[in-house]
Amino acid sequence: MANVTKVTRADIGTRPEAPALTERQEARRRRILHASARLASRGGFDAVQMREVAETSQVALGTLYRYFPSKIHLLVATMQDQLEHMHGTLRKKPPAGDTAAERVAQTLMRAFRALQREPHLADAMVRALTFADRSVSPEVDQVSRQTTAIILDAMDLQDPTPQQLSAVRVIEHTWHSALITWLSGRASIAQVKIDIETVCRLIDLTEPGVQE
Repeated sequence: MANVTKVTRADIGTRPEAPALTERQEARRRRILHASARLASRGGFDAVQMREVAETSQVALGTLYRYFPSKIHLLVATMQDQLEHMHGTLRKKPPAGDTAAERVAQTLMRAFRALQREPHLADAMVRALTFADRSVSPEVDQVSRQTTAIILDAMDLQDPTPQQLSAVRVIEHTWHSALITWLSGRASIAQVKIDIETVCRLIDLTEPGVQE
């Protein structure tokens, strides 16, 4: 039997090791991400132009490219930043469902509705995530880690098993797909809710004592 590496809650939702930013650099990065979100909120993907982001955030264009090599890198990082902020909001008011599946479904629908309030921003971020190639893997990984952390918090789970992490990945994929179909006008909010609640029932199958 192959060895199974135990994954702990501490391994999820944390940023990979990277050179620490100085306080000034971090403030500059925050300005860039806020400028990206503001421009996307106004006009979607096409409204986010690197030169305008640089001007809005008051950084040199060359400096912007050192932080984010392309618009795709920037918008995927913007999505991670938005999810991180959303995670903080969700922690202040945790879901109240009786089961883990109910809590995760509630959490993801709250996240969905937050994105629904900013449809241009949501569309820009999701398009960037869809267009991302291997060069954007670190940023895409952070979006996935943040989403996983949100789901695990809703499950109130510290040390997920491989089976539970597999269920979480399927839930993430479904949530992302539901967001895309809603943004493209191919699914109603009611249908999104049904799909999210259906896939979250996978959590019940990972509970101890449930047979495969």
